[in-house]
Amino acid sequence: KSANPQWREQFDFHYFSDRKDMLDIEVRRKDNKKHEELLGKCQVDITALPMKRTNCLELPLEKYPGSLLMLIAVSPCTGVSISDLCVCPLGDPSERQQISQRYCIKNSFRDIKDIGFLQVKVLKAVDLLAADFAGKSDPFCVLELGNDSLQTHTVYKNLNPEWNKVFTFPIKDIHDVLEVTVFDEDGDKPPDFLGKVAIPLLSV
Repeated sequence: KSANPQWREQFDFHYFSDRKDMLDIEVRRKDNKKHEELLGKCQVDITALPMKRTNCLELPLEKYPGSLLMLIAVSPCTGVSISDLCVCPLGDPSERQQISQRYCIKNSFRDIKDIGFLQVKVLKAVDLLAADFAGKSDPFCVLELGNDSLQTHTVYKNLNPEWNKVFTFPIKDIHDVLEVTVFDEDGDKPPDFLGKVAIPLLSV
C-alpha cells in the first residue's frame, strides 16, 4: 500500500557480450487474489553504461506515471561460469591445489567477502513427467543460489535428458540454499514446472 516503495534489493545478472544488450524492467502490483497489473516498464541499454563504476539512474516509466531509481554497476564477471563436463574447472589437480591454498586458514582474512564457491555438475534427469501431448517433455534445468541464476540448454522430446554441464557460483552467504528446478520449455508460453530440489549449503 505505497506509491513510493523502497526495495533496496540487489540482483546479479550474468551478462555475456553475445546476448542482447537491453535490460528490461517491469513494475507490477499484486492484489490478494494473486492477480498482477502492470504499473510501468522501462529499458536500460547496458552497452551505454560506463564499466567498473556504479551508475545512478532515474528511469521514467514508459506510458505510465512514476519513475524508478536504480544503481547499476557493470563489471567483469568473476567467479560464475558454465562449462562442459569434459573441461570441468576443478578437474586439474594443480588448480585444486591453488584453491586449497586460497582458502587455507592463514589466508582467511585476506578477502573477507571471498568465502568460497560452489561447483555443481548437472548430469541428467530420469523419468520426468510428460508435459506434452506426445508423451514427452522439453526439459531444462535452472540453478539458483541467492540472486544468482544459471540454466542448462533444453533437451527436446526427452524424459531422460542428459545435460552434462558444470556450474560454478561464488558463495556470498553460507546459509544460502541451492535450488535446482526442472522446467518444460513451452514455446512463447511460461515453462511448465517438472520438479524441484533444495539443498542447503551447510548440508554439503
